Amino acid sequence: MTRRRVVAVVGATASGKTALAIQLARALDGEIVNTDSRQVYRGMDIGTAKPTPAERMLARHWLLDVVAPDEAFTLAAFLDLAGAALEDIWSRHRLPIVAGGSGQYVWALLEGWRVPRVPPDRALRARLEAAASERGVVPLLDELRQLDPAYAATVDRNNARRIIRAIEVTRATGRPYSSWRTRSAPDFDATIIGLSLPRDALHRRIDARVDGMIDAGLVDEVRGLIAAGYGCTLPSMSGIGYRQVCEHLAGERSLADAVARIKTETHRLARVQHTWFRPDDARIAWLDALDGELAVRARAAAEG
Repeated sequence: MTRRRVVAVVGATASGKTALAIQLARALDGEIVNTDSRQVYRGMDIGTAKPTPAERMLARHWLLDVVAPDEAFTLAAFLDLAGAALEDIWSRHRLPIVAGGSGQYVWALLEGWRVPRVPPDRALRARLEAAASERGVVPLLDELRQLDPAYAATVDRNNARRIIRAIEVTRATGRPYSSWRTRSAPDFDATIIGLSLPRDALHRRIDARVDGMIDAGLVDEVRGLIAAGYGCTLPSMSGIGYRQVCEHLAGERSLADAVARIKTETHRLARVQHTWFRPDDARIAWLDALDGELAVRARAAAEG
C-alpha cells in the first residue's frame, strides 16, 4: 500500500511560505494546514499575517481562527487538531500541505512527538505571568533550570509563554518537560521545502510587511481587541506587533518607536526560525525564495 504523504513549506517569516503553499495546493490538489502558532487566534489577522479572505478562496486552509484570544492553545491541542485535519484531507484523496513558521509545531507534527495532555493551570500561570511582567523572564528561567535543566538550556529565552508551559507540565506530571518529548515515527512520508533568501533581502521584506500591517490597520485591530475585552496581558497579545502596539496605545511608545521595535523583534524572530530549520539541510530541500522559477522547482520537489 502506498504510504500517505505530506508536503511542508518552511522558512523564516516573510519568506513567502503562504504564497508558495497556495500555489502548490492549487497545482497538486492540496489543502493547507497552518503551523503558525499565532494564526490560530480569531480576530488577530493583520499582526499575524494571516492569509487574507482572497487567499483562503484559492485553497482550503485548516487551523486558522481556532480559539479566541483569551483561550489557551497548547502544542498538544495543535497536534490533535492537525492530526484530525490530515486524516480528513487524506480521506478525500487530497494532499496536505503544512505551512507556517512555528518550528516547534512543524517538527512535532512531522516527527511524531509525544506531548502530554496537561490542561492549563490558570492559578500557576497567573503567578508566573505576573513574575515575568514584574521582573522579566529571568526568574522563570531560574525556576525552569531547577525543574528541567535540559529544556532550560534549549528554550527560547524570550518566549515566556513556552517557559511557563514547561514549568506547568513539569509540576503537573512530576516529570521534566524534556522527558515528554519522545517521538514515534509517523505513518506518512514528508517532503519538506524550505525557502531561503539573503538576510538583507529578508529584512527588507520584513520591514515592508510591517509597514504594510500599519497601513492595513494594525493599530485599530489591537484597539478593537482591547475594546472587546482582550487585554494586553493575555499571552496571545504578547506576540510581536501586538505587544508593541499595546505599549503605544498605553502611551509608553510613540507609533514610530513601536514600528521600529516591531521590525527589530521580527528580525530576531527570523534568526530563531533559522535555528529551527537551517541545521536540517539533509531533510529540507532549500529553494531560493527570489527564484523566478520557484513555483516550478517547488512542485518538482513536492512530486519527486
